[in-house]
Amino acid sequence: MTVDQHSDDPTPDGIRSGVREFLAEKWVPGQLSDPDWLDVVVRNRWAVPRWPTDSYGRGLPDSLASIVEEEFDRVGAPGSGQDRFNMHANTVRVFGSDELRASFVRPMLTSEFRMCLLYSEPGAGSDLASLRTRAVREGDEWVIDGQKVWTSGAADADYAFLLARTDWNAPKHKGISFFLFPMKQDGIEVRPIKQITGESEFNEVFITGARVSDGLRLGELHGGWKVLQRALVFERLVMGDRARAGRDNDAMAVTQYSGEEDLIGLARTFERLEDPVIRDRLATVMAMRTVNKWNSQRAEAEAAAGVESAVAALGKLSMSGILHESAALRSAIVGAECMADGRDHPDGDTANFLSMNAFMTSIGGGTDQVQRNIIGERVLGLPREEDPTRQLPFSKASMSR
Repeated sequence: MTVDQHSDDPTPDGIRSGVREFLAEKWVPGQLSDPDWLDVVVRNRWAVPRWPTDSYGRGLPDSLASIVEEEFDRVGAPGSGQDRFNMHANTVRVFGSDELRASFVRPMLTSEFRMCLLYSEPGAGSDLASLRTRAVREGDEWVIDGQKVWTSGAADADYAFLLARTDWNAPKHKGISFFLFPMKQDGIEVRPIKQITGESEFNEVFITGARVSDGLRLGELHGGWKVLQRALVFERLVMGDRARAGRDNDAMAVTQYSGEEDLIGLARTFERLEDPVIRDRLATVMAMRTVNKWNSQRAEAEAAAGVESAVAALGKLSMSGILHESAALRSAIVGAECMADGRDHPDGDTANFLSMNAFMTSIGGGTDQVQRNIIGERVLGLPREEDPTRQLPFSKASMSR
């Protein structure tokens, strides 16, 4: 398949015309499976329009790339904007070797590979640098032993981003390496965790003697903390901009939260739109979402420029507040039906689900408290919290716990 004819017209009208022509010709809802459709999007370089032309993109500035996303959203077509929200492809593109980029970036863009994140541990959540999962080198491979927790999609994943300690004599932030870890092998046990919503999006993962090639390492040996910080920026950009919309969505999908139109429509349905208290709360949510959108654009621009910005933490924290406030407002609009649950009471069920599910954003990707620390130290310039173990060899620091 050739690239569409409007690809060389770098004007707003030219880009919009080119995307519309492509979608009119190729997009038929429900006709193509997701991987097939994503393959078409990638081949036509609409998946990552901000990336350079030698990396599946078009080299567009953010203002023009946003037009591409608008047109995809207009018809409900997935696949564009992955230069903003596909944390796996973005991280491999930045830190992977030429061989890794050639082998993994495109399958990540087309969802051929299912991914998960093996970061947090039972004793290393907020202080992730205290992780104890061990990687011992044997020739060109590493043998991995340890336990991870709060891992989404672990049961179905083909690969994981894995943090493991490769040097126990270095300070805790400097002895960690970052791997692209094969999940379909012996030595990996996945146990689901039951959530308050009744779902099991998260898992415990036990790793015993599993292996990963050194060729699947991202970044420098013992330099995994730097890779993690960039990967977390991409993750927080996603969580600061996108959220689940309801119980019926695929548990692994992130969809653009429908915004004020959804709540306004709900208020109109329940004849609450003229209620001055409801209108005031609607205005508050609308203002929160607008400010967060501006902040997300700032964070995305800094990330695209290669700046390791802490501004993404502000967006992630803001989205947590937005989801809690939106869920509370939804419950206020629906009223007594929130005392009922299940599919026979869809509005009450959705309100209850979103109220409970909002806590996932408050915890996942770094808790609200962690984001406040990041904002305080890296955005506001407040003094860093004291950590007497920071410069000690991890082998000694861990003995003091």
